[in-house]
Amino acid sequence: MRYSHDVIVIGAGAGGLTAAGGCAMLGLKVALVERGEMGGDCLNSGCVPSKALIAAAHRAHEFRHSAHLGIADAQPRVDYGAVHAHIHGAIATIAPVDSQERFEEMGCEVLRGEARFLGPKRMAVKLADGEREISAPRIVLAVGGKPFVPPVEGIDQIPYLTNESLWALTELPEHLIVLGGGPIGMEMAQSFRRLGSVVTVVTKGRPFPKDDSDAATIAIERLKAEGMDIITNAEAKAVSAESEGICLTLDNGDTVSGSHLLVATGRTTDFSALDLEKAGVRHNRHGIIVDRRRRTSARHIYAIGDCRPGPHFTHASGYEGGNVVMEIGFGIPAKADYRALPWVTYVDPELGQVGMTEAAARKKHGGRVSVWREDFSHNDRAIAEGDTAGFVKIVRVGSKVVGGTVVGRHAGDLLLPIAMMIKGAAKPFALASLILPYPNRSEHLKAAAFASEEHKVFNRWTRRWAKLLAKLRW
Repeated sequence: MRYSHDVIVIGAGAGGLTAAGGCAMLGLKVALVERGEMGGDCLNSGCVPSKALIAAAHRAHEFRHSAHLGIADAQPRVDYGAVHAHIHGAIATIAPVDSQERFEEMGCEVLRGEARFLGPKRMAVKLADGEREISAPRIVLAVGGKPFVPPVEGIDQIPYLTNESLWALTELPEHLIVLGGGPIGMEMAQSFRRLGSVVTVVTKGRPFPKDDSDAATIAIERLKAEGMDIITNAEAKAVSAESEGICLTLDNGDTVSGSHLLVATGRTTDFSALDLEKAGVRHNRHGIIVDRRRRTSARHIYAIGDCRPGPHFTHASGYEGGNVVMEIGFGIPAKADYRALPWVTYVDPELGQVGMTEAAARKKHGGRVSVWREDFSHNDRAIAEGDTAGFVKIVRVGSKVVGGTVVGRHAGDLLLPIAMMIKGAAKPFALASLILPYPNRSEHLKAAAFASEEHKVFNRWTRRWAKLLAKLRW
């Protein structure tokens, strides 16, 4: 058949933009279809607005807590309307990078509408001025996900918030109830607490369930010390409106009342508009089923990012978009390799993880696991900054580094060397031999790497050799 395009990409988030832009820059004829805002969740309701809010909250917190550095504590005056403007200013500043105009300049045909399959290689796009049919031998689904709202009795009768609607607030919540203890919920909980809201978190298990337990404990203790009420091992059973706002009833019969409810219980997918069955694309409640090359059950169709089972991070979506360019543009099979996948939860102190946690490594490899930890309480830069909470942890299986955890100030900035060791791009001894600027928190990565290799430098054989050399010099 004759095709209208070489590639069709559905979704203009991180994965779709990477795939569409890369293929277009290789000279392929690309149709990029987006029914919502360009930039997807990350730009409009995820990474960018949340980090802008976190930055404002951090400044407010520093006003209140600088006496230990010799600066008198002060109560900040929080103008949440101005915070709202800062958040949307950040979005507007970054938006041109993901804009329709930029991708049209790259060579993409950008269609702003909703797509559905007509067959394995044919799609219809509902546009503002009618419907258009397009076709291609390769199709990339990068349609993302949406907030999961649990089936709590009465929740459809109250004006709850999600990460998509949160950014419309122009007034600071008096008492924010956060349902969910994952990264989104905890980042927002700490931010609103620091800006002046009363905050209560309700979570099924412990907060930060996917992170290293030692690191999570340090973060949880800090959050509680800042005045957050964290209710663990609890589940919401019902929610109702009351005169002052919202009342949440828990499974043990207790109630929590607040002015606003933020639902942060994870993500889900909805493919009903796509008519995937007409293309032979299989999916289940976890997403579109793919292989390691992110091919669906229809091998010419790829699914990348949050719409497939697997890690739901912007950087994972962008990585898979790059893999698709390798597959389509160069014909090189590109399997997803997440051995060195990093993630960061941007609470204070930050929780940074790359590769396997200690618990995951011990579960898989048992007694072959060794762990090397250096606490920031012994780091000169941390001491000078008056913020020594946290540590660096390197996890090894035999001679191989399989994971690393960093909790503390700017933890995410310290993950790169660990990722390089996991991927084999650097050796622990090479990291231990680097000359690093002093004082710097990265010194603790070097210290942990050296500690894991110390037995190779200081052992009975090296001691014998040193003594022999000493005798020869006499």
